[in-house]
Amino acid sequence: MESLLLVLIVIAIVLFVGSVALVVHRRADRATLEPPPAPSAPAPSAPAPSPSAPSVSAPPAASLRDRLGKARGTLSGFLGSVMAREALDQETWDELEEALIRADVGISATTAILDRLRQSVASEGITAATELLEVLKTQLKADLAVGDRDLHHQPGGPNVWLFVGVNGVGKTTTIGKVGKQQADLGHRIVMAAGDTFRAAAAEQLEAWAERSGADLVRGAEGGDPSSIIFDAVQRAAARGSDLVLADTAGRLHTKVNLMEELRKVRRVADRDPGQVSEVLLVLDATTGQNGLVQAQQFTAAVELTGVVLTKLDGSAKGGIALAIQSTLGIPIKLVGLGETVDDLVAFDPDEFIDALFAAD
Repeated sequence: MESLLLVLIVIAIVLFVGSVALVVHRRADRATLEPPPAPSAPAPSAPAPSPSAPSVSAPPAASLRDRLGKARGTLSGFLGSVMAREALDQETWDELEEALIRADVGISATTAILDRLRQSVASEGITAATELLEVLKTQLKADLAVGDRDLHHQPGGPNVWLFVGVNGVGKTTTIGKVGKQQADLGHRIVMAAGDTFRAAAAEQLEAWAERSGADLVRGAEGGDPSSIIFDAVQRAAARGSDLVLADTAGRLHTKVNLMEELRKVRRVADRDPGQVSEVLLVLDATTGQNGLVQAQQFTAAVELTGVVLTKLDGSAKGGIALAIQSTLGIPIKLVGLGETVDDLVAFDPDEFIDALFAAD
């Protein structure tokens, strides 16, 4: 009797466990087959953001002060020593002179700058180092502000902007960036691949032309640059384009025959219907005083209207900007501060000097 009762209890337990398992299994199946419930509407107090509003704000662009860290580092030690002085003595002037020369302002330009600064100190009765540096900054801003820094578009036939400079300074890349910026402003662009002696120069310019929607005129490798630029002007006139950006070979400024070829390029580019409204020398800021020699030679050959100073963010020799302006009187129109199109910006003398003399 007891064994029969035990068997009945076991059977009951087995049936109970099986029924529980069946219920769980059916609920799992139902959850899989049924669609998820619709999301509830947001509460009136918390409306959904507009689709046009960005969920994350874009980081601010790096300032000129951030980009001139290397050049500022060259000056900072000397300027700190000057600021620590209680009186303006000969050592103060010696340290200022060394600071400017190390920043590649150049001996001639440095001498002229300090001579005028001494006159200001004497006439204004300046005795404090902080006042001295403020007067120096004001003087340098005024020096750099001289000249026309606009990029010119003349009425009439297609404008031609010639870009000259030695190989390796970023000339072709600069043309591409300028082309993209000018196209965004509504200008119709033709690019002339006049650097026929550097391997892949035309291919590089072609990539930029595609990016900016510009026409490209190129010739055979080793061909005559003048004929290519002439063809580019003719195409611009035929198609209603108003701006020709002309690349030229990276001529060594010490080669007289090659500089003569640049003179020919300019003459051809200036023939009707074309008109040369800008001749821009592209200089690598890291070359320092050698860049000043280049500027002297190129302006004698093709009458420069301005300078594009590239790689300024990577240079410890930002003083070359002061040397160019002081020695040649050629305005710096654009500066390159990085790799992107937006990193080629108009030169602002006040911002440049403030960034160069800023205390980190």
